[in-house]
Amino acid sequence: MVAMVTEAWTLAGCGVAACKSSSSAVASQEVPMLLYPAAKKPASSVRAVAVSSSKCPDRDAVVVGRRRGIASCLLAALAVASGTSVGTARAAILEADDDLELLERVKEDKKKRLQKQGLINSSAAETGYLQELVYKLSKVGQAIDKDDLTAAGEVLGPDSGAPWVQNVNAAFSKFSSTGEEKSAVDSFNSSLASLFTSVSKSDVESSKSAFVSSATSLEKWVSLAGLTGKLKGF
Repeated sequence: MVAMVTEAWTLAGCGVAACKSSSSAVASQEVPMLLYPAAKKPASSVRAVAVSSSKCPDRDAVVVGRRRGIASCLLAALAVASGTSVGTARAAILEADDDLELLERVKEDKKKRLQKQGLINSSAAETGYLQELVYKLSKVGQAIDKDDLTAAGEVLGPDSGAPWVQNVNAAFSKFSSTGEEKSAVDSFNSSLASLFTSVSKSDVESSKSAFVSSATSLEKWVSLAGLTGKLKGF
């Protein structure tokens, strides 16, 4: 900016110097007229003065034009800087809003986790049902691994309507509050039903596949429900 202003003033100075130079030229042309009055060339002298005098306004116009151009550039630069500042401020405000929104979500998630832990700690019966489920699945898995489907069937019971299955679903209902948790429960029940069917048909391969699916779905639900570390042997 300082360089631009300096250039403008230099240009202005050059214009003044040009005017002085022109004036000197005029004076030098008029001196012969005074020293030699016999030489009658008034028309040429007047014409020379007029031509020399006309050069100064042209240079002044150029200087003024350049000054106006510089002023326009300065105003444009200020406008751009102002726009950048406004944009930066707007971006900072939006970022602050995002941070506040994220902070509110974190607080809400923490509140929900604390509420869930309080619910789990106060639900000893339901936690016991889930603990029983873990023990049963462990025994069933060991029996299937030995291809002993008779032993697996004795642990599971006659069908998926066994009392312990109903107790487990009661615990699922109490501890499941989100759609993802409920979806994991549905997957587990579907796999468990397949396990009952496969074991009753003495289908070893299908029993192994159904057992793996049941264990995977239960593991996912336990993690979602915040019961990790609450169940032994899992």
